[in-house]
Amino acid sequence: MLLENLTWPEVKKLKLANKVVVLPLGSFEQHGPHLPLTTDTDLVTAVARGIERKRPKQILCLPTLWPGHSTHHLFFPGTLSVSQMPYIQLVIELCRSIVKFGAKKVFLLNGHGGNDVPVRAALRELKTEFPKVKFVFASYWSLAAQSIKNVRESELGGLGHACEMETSVMLHLHPDRVKLRLAKRDGPKHKDAYRKSDMQYGRPVYFVNEFQEVTKTGTIGHPDLATAEKGKRFLDAVVKDVTTFVDGFVKW
Repeated sequence: MLLENLTWPEVKKLKLANKVVVLPLGSFEQHGPHLPLTTDTDLVTAVARGIERKRPKQILCLPTLWPGHSTHHLFFPGTLSVSQMPYIQLVIELCRSIVKFGAKKVFLLNGHGGNDVPVRAALRELKTEFPKVKFVFASYWSLAAQSIKNVRESELGGLGHACEMETSVMLHLHPDRVKLRLAKRDGPKHKDAYRKSDMQYGRPVYFVNEFQEVTKTGTIGHPDLATAEKGKRFLDAVVKDVTTFVDGFVKW
């Protein structure tokens, strides 16, 4: 069920205690020379709509929040970012609205790594304000980590930003918007465990980089390995795994 297709009387009649309200979180930021600025938003929207199609009676899917916390990408023209504190407040205000129309289980489905820290902070505040409402937050690549590992062909360092996976899924969804001839490998070349970079690798230390410090093109990973066929496999696997989580969450 898609919120944008409903009227307010229809929303009022919904028994939201038995549904999961999904708020997808995207971004509007550079994705190298070969992918459009809306890539994160396009991908997380596809995942959210995919799980909604699988569970239309179980899920109320909201429009994707396209502004994200993308301060680290501002060196690259076209990026639109919301600073951390306003972004935290934006998430809180939207969740207040969601609770106002009756939600008891809210799933913030993330599609941009920069949103992670502020959304976790927002959830801490929301728990205090709404102790009986269940809020959960997860990035789709975390929920589908094993499935993504089964599809990827790149070694460690191949998945990051405008990478093998993101480029593949965009080739599947929007091939006319991908400039694959411009895709080149880029990103950190460090060998030590403290500075390696990959979507499926958790560094043992935390630090902050501006994106231009680790990539000249805005890409991190191996987009040259991307194919549309692989993109469908990535997306289908992610939708399956996220749906599995939702099936469990609705019973919490």
